[in-house]
Amino acid sequence: MTAYRYRALNPQGKLVRGVLEGDSERQVRSQLRGQSLRPVEVEVANRPEPSSGGFRLPLLRRGISAGDLALLTRQLATLVESNLPLDEALQAAAQQNRSARIKATLLQVRSRVAEGHTLAYAMGEFPQVFSEMYRAMVKAGEHAGFLGPVLQQLADYTEQRQYTGQKLKMAMIYPFILVGVAIAVVVALMVFVVPELVGIFAHSRRELPLLTRGLIATSDFFRDYGVWLLAGLAALVLLVRRLLRNRSRRRRWHALQLRLPGLSRLVIALDTARFASTLSILMASGVPLLESLRIAGQVLTNLVLQEDTRQVAERVQEGSSLNRALQTSGHFPPMMVHMVASGEVSGELETMLSRSASNQERELEMTLGTAMSLFEPLMVVFMGGMVLTIVLAILLPIFDLNTMVK
Repeated sequence: MTAYRYRALNPQGKLVRGVLEGDSERQVRSQLRGQSLRPVEVEVANRPEPSSGGFRLPLLRRGISAGDLALLTRQLATLVESNLPLDEALQAAAQQNRSARIKATLLQVRSRVAEGHTLAYAMGEFPQVFSEMYRAMVKAGEHAGFLGPVLQQLADYTEQRQYTGQKLKMAMIYPFILVGVAIAVVVALMVFVVPELVGIFAHSRRELPLLTRGLIATSDFFRDYGVWLLAGLAALVLLVRRLLRNRSRRRRWHALQLRLPGLSRLVIALDTARFASTLSILMASGVPLLESLRIAGQVLTNLVLQEDTRQVAERVQEGSSLNRALQTSGHFPPMMVHMVASGEVSGELETMLSRSASNQERELEMTLGTAMSLFEPLMVVFMGGMVLTIVLAILLPIFDLNTMVK
């Protein structure tokens, strides 16, 4: 059976949308009429289109949010561990979901499973929704016969990734708002307030103080060229993004990030924590070490660190231990290397990788907290300095006039 997306009119004449399964479009229309609905449009959900190599991919251009994926995984894990057949578990999860896109995706996956394909293969037709790491864990769970426990581990992993991402976003919201407000206040003062206050001195025969002349010039610049400045900044951002689409330029930028003091520590902590956590969950699910290293390396955002993980996999394949391969790279934190060495000796590599990821995430959270604690007073000092500069630029000519009168 195939999933079809429909639009229909109910008895009150209101347009409703949804997803139904059927053997054909005609059968789906009959189902709708049986529900007292008049079909307006019926089409295959996530209709596939042929690619250049003949492989067909679903027309699902956008993925789903981390929160939706975590909830979906938890539902599947619970249903599968309840000894419900896989196709029925997928159908039940689809019925519980309110999102038409996710519901259509699950029904398409169910149709592939009903045809005899594995769950990992069916999910492979939706790479925008189910990542390679996700599919590798599902495949390992199916082969080992422990799909339910593996899905539970995957649900824990996706929920933890969502929680970590939310913490980072929440930590960055306040600084961005503070910077935006500061810039808006300064621009408003320069464009609307300062011209009115210092305009009385602009045509004075006396030479104005340097600070006042600079303030007037800055105010005039913002009034005359502010729109062009904003357009130029937007064009610059678009140009940089376009240039960074080139892999070699993006790699040079990522290499520069690893050389900048302060920023390099944040980038390495964020990426290596993600790498250690992903590697741990893959190995715990039964995925071989070399394949786990390859997949875990793809979750890194920094291209230089990605190349390092490929070299680590090559050294491990040649017979080196994982901790020596990581140490040779030079970019992985020493604490992570020591914990990996301890895990290899004790036979608890997955556990030590998980602890290393947790330690790095806590360290990253503390670093961001410290940075934000320093940033807030710095912004207050900056705003106070700007206001003081404007006030002095306005008062200096007035002091000169008082001196002349005396």
